[in-house]
Amino acid sequence: MMKYIDLLFNRELVVSVLAAIAVFATILTLAYPLLAGDKLAARLKSVATRREELRRIQREALNSKKGSTATLRSTPVGFMKQTIEKLNLRNILESPNTKEKLARAGYRGQAAIYAFMFFRFVMPFIVFFATIVYLFFLSKYNLPPIGKVGIAFGSAFAGFYLPDLYVQNIIDKRMGSILKAFPDALDLLLICVESGMSVEAAFNKVASEIGSQSVELAEEFALTTAELSYLPDRRQAYENLGKRCAHPGVRAVCTSLIQAERYGTPLGTALRVMALENREMRMMEAEKKAASLPAKLTVPMIVFFLPALFVVILGPASIKIMAL
Repeated sequence: MMKYIDLLFNRELVVSVLAAIAVFATILTLAYPLLAGDKLAARLKSVATRREELRRIQREALNSKKGSTATLRSTPVGFMKQTIEKLNLRNILESPNTKEKLARAGYRGQAAIYAFMFFRFVMPFIVFFATIVYLFFLSKYNLPPIGKVGIAFGSAFAGFYLPDLYVQNIIDKRMGSILKAFPDALDLLLICVESGMSVEAAFNKVASEIGSQSVELAEEFALTTAELSYLPDRRQAYENLGKRCAHPGVRAVCTSLIQAERYGTPLGTALRVMALENREMRMMEAEKKAASLPAKLTVPMIVFFLPALFVVILGPASIKIMAL
């Protein structure tokens, strides 16, 4: 026991460990910007591709003299689509809000829907066999075989919902990034509109400026610009923005934009009021998180702070008692 205590308080070892941690943190800090890549450029490139596709769809609709409100649909190919179609699993695996949920996560088109349904189909089998291998060959739990098989079936049932959990996690992160930057984006949009810019030009300008703060919001605004330019009904573009963001503040702004388009009401006044409301909403959310912080810190303080405090207080006394 004394050997380990002496090793713990060895000055050279402590200095070496701290130096290694400092070097690792420095390398990670310098290398992280290089590994992150340019997310904004990639997102705006995908939006530009969507804009070109919307233009093509609109031209085809005009050539065929059929008004169309169709949205962009990518054509998925490959193993996932073939598996879903051959087994006729779309009606079973696709829920009513799958398309809307994937759009909120930033995945658009039929390719994302087929990929989501494919992983819904295969994940129960993967989780089931992984659990069987772990319980029967790797673990040392003394459980009866029927119990292990029951646990494997329960894990397979949970595996069906793993894709939903993954998508919901992405939605939460995406919505958090959008809502943090949305009041500032409304202020920029208000400045652009009051300076005489059109709504399409204002959305495009704000998308290019807000990208450094929120890549996701820049993508949504750029996508709204494309839909305003090429969808037959401008109201649908605002409604799509509200559905993709799925937040009361964003939906209220979209409703104000729709009313301004329909009745010709001043857009600047509505945007000013909405910017103030969204800023207050963001402040209320921050205050809510700050108020819940003491309760959340109770367990970490007990687990991490008190043991270290006991070691500092009782450690010297224990060493002296063991040396007697």
